[in-house]
Amino acid sequence: MDTSKRKIIFSHEEIQKVVQQLGQKIEEDYKGEQLLVISLLKGSFIFAADLIRAIDGDVQMEFMTTSSYGHGESSTGEVSIVTDLSVDIAGRHVLIVDDIVDSGLTMSVVMKHLQASKPASLKSCVLLDKPERRVVEIVPDYCGFVIPDLFIVGYGLNYGDYFRNIPYIFSFIQNEEA
Repeated sequence: MDTSKRKIIFSHEEIQKVVQQLGQKIEEDYKGEQLLVISLLKGSFIFAADLIRAIDGDVQMEFMTTSSYGHGESSTGEVSIVTDLSVDIAGRHVLIVDDIVDSGLTMSVVMKHLQASKPASLKSCVLLDKPERRVVEIVPDYCGFVIPDLFIVGYGLNYGDYFRNIPYIFSFIQNEEA
């Protein structure tokens, strides 16, 4: 894969506009409530940081680390919770934030895991939804963009632990496409 050629899928400006819209919708839905946002590391940390700044209200932030990709381009099919929450979520309004849902396995496993702690509500928010890759039935409650089955990086999404710092989302152009 020639990593020097990039096709921008979503510009930084497009992403920020959608993040603001998601923040406003979440703010409306949780008006007067305390919200616990759980960012699934590592991919969602940039999106989650921008998202909570777009919500005017009582927001607390926590993190969980999950693993299903390793260093490849597709999920291994096995999801593990590497680092769990250190706070009690019983009776709280919880929003799980992830960068992307494709197979749906990670979000499904995390939601089932957290539901056992009896939160007052449990919803999901993703920047990107790739429904063509779904292997479990799950629909994010809040979604920024729906995308086709395309390998993308940037804005927190990585390839071999690189490219998370890029402020836009792009795909690599294969030589035959150049």
